[in-house]
Amino acid sequence: NISCRPADDRIIITPSGIPYSNLQYVDMAVVDLQGRVKESRWKPSTELPLHLAVYRAREDIRSIIHVHSVYAAAFAVTRQEIPVALEEMAQLIGKEVPLTAYALPGSTALGENAVLALGEKGYAVLLASHGLVATGEHLNEALLRCLVIERSARIQIYARLIGAPVLLEDNEIAFLRDKYINSYGQPR
Repeated sequence: NISCRPADDRIIITPSGIPYSNLQYVDMAVVDLQGRVKESRWKPSTELPLHLAVYRAREDIRSIIHVHSVYAAAFAVTRQEIPVALEEMAQLIGKEVPLTAYALPGSTALGENAVLALGEKGYAVLLASHGLVATGEHLNEALLRCLVIERSARIQIYARLIGAPVLLEDNEIAFLRDKYINSYGQPR
């Protein structure tokens, strides 16, 4: 499920049970931060409590993508965080992807656990035995984080078949993250 917060008091979230390939903009649900539906032809995602908890806790987060991608889910079901072994993980995430305590899907506890694991500066969490949540200032950033985390999880699973992945040191992660934030790409 996918959501964004275009205004401080509103979020737009995908509806429950509708295939994404069939969705159009008019199918999205507009909900306030108390969970009241303001505009929608469909029920919002059953993971609305998760999205609301994150938005309430972190004003800097403007978009959330929650996926059940195979390789990240492999870490989630084995109850392991995804460590930083790839430079692009260091650049985009800046730390390991932590694991939450288990909570039932759609529950308030799931959102509370995600907020706790995200902390004040995290960008992604693994939901135990469930999937991945990635956040961003905009949807493209959240999507890129999902893709990088999934690629990192995949590479680490493959690497474990031939040996132990060598993780980046904290100072290397900090350097790569800082360089990415402050000098990558074109001037803003």
